Formats: sequence, C-alpha cells, structure tokens
Amino acid sequence: MTATTAIINGKIILKDEILEDRILLYNTHILDIVEDVILSDADNLEIIDAKGQYVSAGFIDLHIHGSAGVDVMDATPQALETLSLVLLQTGTTAFLATTMTMSSSDIDKALSNIKKYGDTVSGAKIVGIHLEGPFINASKHGAQDKAYVAEANFALIADYMDEIKMITLAPEVANNQAFIKKISQEYPHIILSIGHSSASYAQAKEGFASGISHATHLFNAMNPYHHREPGIVGAVFDSEVSCDVIADLVHTHPTTLDLVYKVKKDKLMLITDAMRGGCMHEGNYDLGGQNVQVSHGKALLADGTLAGSVLRMNQAMFNMLKHTSMGLVEVVHAVTALPAQKLGLQKGVLQKGYDADIVIFDEDFRVMSSIIGGLVKYR
Repeated sequence: MTATTAIINGKIILKDEILEDRILLYNTHILDIVEDVILSDADNLEIIDAKGQYVSAGFIDLHIHGSAGVDVMDATPQALETLSLVLLQTGTTAFLATTMTMSSSDIDKALSNIKKYGDTVSGAKIVGIHLEGPFINASKHGAQDKAYVAEANFALIADYMDEIKMITLAPEVANNQAFIKKISQEYPHIILSIGHSSASYAQAKEGFASGISHATHLFNAMNPYHHREPGIVGAVFDSEVSCDVIADLVHTHPTTLDLVYKVKKDKLMLITDAMRGGCMHEGNYDLGGQNVQVSHGKALLADGTLAGSVLRMNQAMFNMLKHTSMGLVEVVHAVTALPAQKLGLQKGVLQKGYDADIVIFDEDFRVMSSIIGGLVKYR
C-alpha cells in the first residue's frame, strides 16, 4: 500500500484561489484537500511542512531544448537524464523534449532516442516530443540552421507519431497546408503550432482553420505586428488559438508581455526555449552545431541572432508577476493547468485524481521541493 503524504502549513494554489489553513493529501495522485487530519486514523501518513510557502501543481514546459550542458539533439539517454534532473530545481516536473532544424538523420536519432529512453528518466517527466522545424520558413529561421529547412515530410516522423505531441511549422510554405490537414485529421493528439513563419494575417487564419491551434514564442521568428499588415500576431489576437511567450525580458519587452496577457488571458502559456547553456555559467555553447555565446542572460549566435534562451521556468514566472498585471494564480495557471489541458494530461491541477506532481516555492519563486508522482525528487 502506498503511503499517504500530507503537506501542511502551505498556501495551496488552485485554479482560481489560494487556500490557507488547509492540508493537501496525496499518494501517487492527489487525494483531497482537507481542513484537518486525524493522525491516529492515518497509520501510513507522512508529513511535509511547507513552512508557509506556496504549494502548486508542478510546472510544465512545452518548449525546451536543453540545459545543464546538454541538448535533446545530443540524442543520448544521458542527455535526457541530465536535463530531467536539472529541471527539478526550477519546479518543472514535466516537459516536451524539443528538437530543432538539423539534418534528417540527426532529427531521426534524437526522435529515436526519446522514443527509446524518454520513459527512463528519473527527474522531470518527458511527456512527449516537440518537433520545432524543419518544416519552417527559411526566411524566419532564427537560430535554426536554414540549410536544413525543408517542406513538410510525413516520412521523417512516421515512426514517432505516438511520441510527438507538438509540431512548430510555417503554414505558408508549399505543401505544408496538406500536411497540416493530414495531421489534424489523423493525429488529433498532436498540437500544430505556427512559428518560424512569415505568414500573413490571411495565411495564418487559413492555417488556424486547417488545424493549427497554437503559436510558438509569439512575436519571435515572425513578422512584427503592423497596423496595415497585422500578420501572425494579429491573427493570434483575433482568434481563439493559444500561444506561448519567452518571458526572459530579452525576447519580449515587459510591456508586450502585459499586452499579450491582456488580450489572450487564459490562452497564454509560458515556455523557456532554453538551450544547453541554461542553468550554467556564462560562456560558449552550441545550438544545432552553431556557436552560441551566453552572456548577461542572453544566448546569441555570432551575428547577434537570439539562440534560444537560458531562462528557467521559475524565473519566467517571477518576471511575469513583477512586470505584468498577471496575478500569482494566473501566472501559475499559465505553466500548470493550461499546458496540461493543451496536452490532454491529468496533471497541472491540485484536484482529486490528478497526478501528484507538486512544487513548493517561496514568494521569489525559489523552489523548495519538487514532487513527481508522489515522490520527492528535489528538496
């Protein structure tokens, strides 16, 4: 019989409120939130004292390439394990292992590695693959190597349809519309996301009508919003599709972060888009075979192009709370319930029956403890 654990003296963050003077009960799943527990009736009860800190569902990152010196494209089980462990320090308990535009053989190796070893990691859970490229627009390649940009090719991913949960692509590229329709009709569990794209407003809306339901790192790697050419940003603002942002205050100005929150509300999620320099010291790293200089919180290619980020999820949350009109409940919602719902997971909510993925953190978002499936993985 699995022991029941009680978290006491915590401020429990739910979908629309913060509860104090309550006790969170769980084993592998959330059991209940109660006012009191009679200890004599709970022989196996273990106690965790939150000491007045916040208690929330574990954070979920839809878009992360690496951290701690490793990258998903390293295509080794050790890289996945290292990444899963370091993310515990940031409160991330589940993530999509994110690939990038490289050669088809390199992408296949990375996908195969995740398929084979993704379930073996001992830290944050890999809940699927985010395929970022190569089905993008070469004119908006960003830090993706444009030499490997390609039209949508189902054969490249056919062996990994169960593992792939998200694909970032450009709908305006030739043949991509047919691919979008095929995926949305035959593989509805896969989130199709517009990104690294120069689509016009009309092309973006056409993509949404065909099955795209999300936008990747809004504002970045797409045409800027213009009052005569609103583009992807305008289409996202004028639709029910969800979106995510990199809230490192480098990729997106605080005022813009606040604007997108005010427009999108509960359709806005936070991602890190972190590369191997995340959770590391400043210095030289690589991303997709390209040299990246990490300095002063920025990861840059030699030509000055932003190359992912070194953002940590708990820092993204701190930034949104400090620099926008989002409240704490809304910030937590953007990294828990919303991505979980988008992925169809029984995670992201401290509610009976949901996975016991839990984070305890202080008012500065410093993580005190990360719990996955009822087991304390970081303290």
